[in-house]
Amino acid sequence: MTTRNKHFDVLIIGAGFSGLYMLIKARELGLSVKVIEAGGDVGGTWYWNRYPGARCDVESIEYSYEFDEELQQEWDWSERYATQPEILRYINHVAERFDLRSDIQFDTRVTGAHFNAEAHQWSVEMENGQTCTAQFLVAASGPLSVPLKPKFPGQDQFQGDIYYTGYWPHEGVDFTGQRVAVIGTGSSAVQSIPLIAEQADSLTVYQRTPAYVVPAHNRPLSTEERTSVKADYATLRTRAKEMHFALGAKYIQEETLMAEHSLEQRKSRLEKAWAVGGFIFLYAYADIMFDPATNHEVAEFIRGKIASVVKDPAIASILMSRGVVGSKRLCVGTNYYETYNRDNVSLVDINEFPLQGFTAVGIETPAGERPYDAIVSATGFDAMTGALTRIDIRGVNGDTLKQRWSEGADTYLGLQVSGFPNLFIVAAGPGSSTAFTNVIKSTEHHVEWIGDCIIHMRETGKHTVEAEPAAESAWVEHVQEVANTTLFPQEKSFYNGANVPGKARVYLPYVAGFPVYVQKCKDVASNGYEGFKLT
Repeated sequence: MTTRNKHFDVLIIGAGFSGLYMLIKARELGLSVKVIEAGGDVGGTWYWNRYPGARCDVESIEYSYEFDEELQQEWDWSERYATQPEILRYINHVAERFDLRSDIQFDTRVTGAHFNAEAHQWSVEMENGQTCTAQFLVAASGPLSVPLKPKFPGQDQFQGDIYYTGYWPHEGVDFTGQRVAVIGTGSSAVQSIPLIAEQADSLTVYQRTPAYVVPAHNRPLSTEERTSVKADYATLRTRAKEMHFALGAKYIQEETLMAEHSLEQRKSRLEKAWAVGGFIFLYAYADIMFDPATNHEVAEFIRGKIASVVKDPAIASILMSRGVVGSKRLCVGTNYYETYNRDNVSLVDINEFPLQGFTAVGIETPAGERPYDAIVSATGFDAMTGALTRIDIRGVNGDTLKQRWSEGADTYLGLQVSGFPNLFIVAAGPGSSTAFTNVIKSTEHHVEWIGDCIIHMRETGKHTVEAEPAAESAWVEHVQEVANTTLFPQEKSFYNGANVPGKARVYLPYVAGFPVYVQKCKDVASNGYEGFKLT
C-alpha cells in the first residue's frame, strides 16, 4: 500500500531499530501508522553498512530489545560482539515476528515535511512524488545514517573502484590479488582493515588522526552463558540502565579515582580493564573523562600497548594518538595493531605526506604516486543531524530545520525543536545521551516517552506539543555546561561537527550519563510536560 494522499496519526522516517520500535508502540496505542524507509528492507545502519568486519561495539546480549520477554528468550546470539549479518538477521526476525513490513514502505525517501498550523498536521513529500499527512512526525533516521563522501581532487579520473564503508555493495567485494588503499582510521576502518589486509595483495592505510583502539576480545558465547543471561535478563537490563553508558551490566563501574591508587595498583587495574576490552575500559576509573592527569596516564598505557604490539617503532609512533582518550569515539577492534606487522600493509601519515588527490591509477602525495586497483573511503558520518538537515523540514513559520541548526542543533531533551510542533526525534543524538550509550536502550526510552506523551495528549484533548523556546535554550546551555566539566569536548570529532566542513561547532551529546538523562526526562513528564507547550 502506498502513502499517496493518505492520512496517518503517526508517520515514521526510518526502519532501523528506532523506527521499528516506534511502529510497535504506535500500534499498541491504537494509532494509524506508516514507516517510510529509503532502503530496500529493514535494518537502518545495519542494512547499509556491510563492509568487511562490520560488527557492533556493544555486547550482543545488551544490543537488543527488552520490551518483549518472549523475544528475549527465543533469540540466541552467537558471539560476544555480533557481526552485521547476525544483527540484520535479528532485525529481520523482529520484523517478521511482529509483522512489521505490512506498515513499512521501502525504497522511498522522504524529501520534505511541512507543518500546517491550521490543520495541526504535517504534510510529507516523497522523492517518488507521493504525499501524505500525519498528526505526528517521528524522525527515526538514526545518529550515524549519512556517510560522508568527500570529493578528492582528480577522483573522477581514477580508473579503479571506489567504495564507501557506509554504502557497501550488498553482494560484497573480493579484494583478492588487488592493491587496495583505505582512507581513514575511524571505527569502520579499524574493523575492516585487518580483513582487507588478509585478502588483498597489498594494503595502504592513509591516516590523518590515529584512533585509540581497545581490544574486543571477541569470542563465541557458550550455551551456559546464554542460559545464564536468559534466566535473569531483567536484572541485566535494570543494571544496564544504572550504568553511565547504559551498557556493561556484567561489569563493575568503578567509583575509585586514579589518585587513590598506587602506581602498581593503577597498572593492575588498567591491565584488568584491557583484558576485558571494549567500552568497559573507560569504566576502569571514575575520573578518566574528568581529570587530565588520569586521562594522560591512561593514554600512556594504551601507547605502551601499541609499542609492545607493532614491531616497527616508526609505524608504532604514527599509530599513537596524542589526544584525549574517549574524546573521540573509542574504537573496539580485533587484530588492528597487529595488522601493521604484515609485510603487505603500509601506513601513510597524511599530516607528513598530504593526500594531494587521485590520479588515473592511484593516489598522489608529496612522496609520489602509489597505484591501486581499489580505494576504500572510511571517512565517517555527518552524525546526529545530517539525516534531518537533508530533508526540507519546515515548521510553523516556514523556517527550515536546516536553517535553525545552521549555528548548532538546538533541541529540548533531544526530543523536540521549538517551532516544529508534533515532530519527535528518536535516538538521533543532539541534546540527548544517545551518542554515548547503548543506542537500543536510548531508543526504547525515547519511544516509550513519546508514547506516554501522545497518550497524555489524547487524554487531555491536546492536538499539538512543541518545545518552548526558553526551555530549549536552557537545555542547550545545560548540555554545553555539563560537557565543559568533562574532557569529552577536547578533540575535534563528529560529536562537535568538526569532521564536516562548514558544520557548526557545538557539542551535541548530553554526557551526564544515561541514568541522569532518563531522570530529567521523567521529571519533565511528571511536572505536566514542563517546557513543552500543549495546545
